Amino acid sequence: MTNSASEEGTPADCLTGSLIIDAVKKSGVNTILTVPDKTTSEGLLRPIAADEELRHIRVCKEDETVGISAAMSYSGQRTLILIQYTGLLDSMNAIRAIGCEYQMPICMMVGLLSKEPGVAPTESKRFGIRIVEPILDTMNIDRHLIETDDDIGLITPAINKCYETSSPVAMLIGRPPLAA
Repeated sequence: MTNSASEEGTPADCLTGSLIIDAVKKSGVNTILTVPDKTTSEGLLRPIAADEELRHIRVCKEDETVGISAAMSYSGQRTLILIQYTGLLDSMNAIRAIGCEYQMPICMMVGLLSKEPGVAPTESKRFGIRIVEPILDTMNIDRHLIETDDDIGLITPAINKCYETSSPVAMLIGRPPLAA
């Protein structure tokens, strides 16, 4: 089976990092808090670090990004947290307290390391990936699977809603974005 091409001439089943970054910028985010993530390193993390329009803050531990993001929102700044799903799972207590109970806008982009493209996260062979969506659902955290360029249109509205409603959101990156 052949894949149809999008208007930009890329296969319909790819995810383009520069388009993700454009959608993030369009939402008014100017600060990205990161812990290195193998899934997004080449297509997102490196381009973000090189982008002079974005402030890139490297953090040692994922739960630290939650407190920093909440604090920055008090001064009217929009941030995006870029982490791997293992860091999301490790940060659940901070997300619960700060994002859910204190109702702070915690906006997360989460790499699903080794998720099989085209397979729903809940159907993944990897246990850690299978439990991400059910945990987010239990915590009433909006989530969006971003797996192809067709999904990128979900990013800006998700970030805007996060800040308008002062509630967490997780955008799950289902494949390594292409550096373009």
